[in-house]
Amino acid sequence: MTGDTQTEAQTQTLIDALRDADAVQFGEFELAHGGTSEYYVDKYRFETDPDCLETVAEAFADRIDSDDKLAGVALGAVPLAAATSVVAGAPYVIARKQRKEYGTANLIEGELEEGEEVVVLEDIVTTGTSLVDAIESLREAGATVDRALVVVDREEGGRENVEDADVEMEALVTASELLADQD
Repeated sequence: MTGDTQTEAQTQTLIDALRDADAVQFGEFELAHGGTSEYYVDKYRFETDPDCLETVAEAFADRIDSDDKLAGVALGAVPLAAATSVVAGAPYVIARKQRKEYGTANLIEGELEEGEEVVVLEDIVTTGTSLVDAIESLREAGATVDRALVVVDREEGGRENVEDADVEMEALVTASELLADQD
């Protein structure tokens, strides 16, 4: 829960940044897992807005140690990992959900040592499938993964799926918090 690790003011700052970037949209949207929703959090809006990206990176950086290795889930969380890496001075790798079929055919891009502890960063979690796939890729590559940080938890079962993979998931903002005043 975000309330355990950040103040209400910090949560509101993140919500304001997401809204200022026009990342929270209302209507009828199809989601990646095939379901539909009356709201959508557009990761490309908040990840390409420098003020919002900086706010998210600073919030992530506050939750890690400078000696932590970060991993960004391709494609959406790569800007988050890069920005957080710069703010925190922590190195990062990119975790692919599946091996690319050309070049080096790596699942993990960047330097990763066997047994190295990695904190995975993700943009939005709905079912958690892409995050769990990335965690499995990192583990197959020899990483130790116990923790994931996400920008928005849509509270649709993703946290439970990630925790079933023995990974603690911390969200900067939950859907309940993001939509609290939208009734």
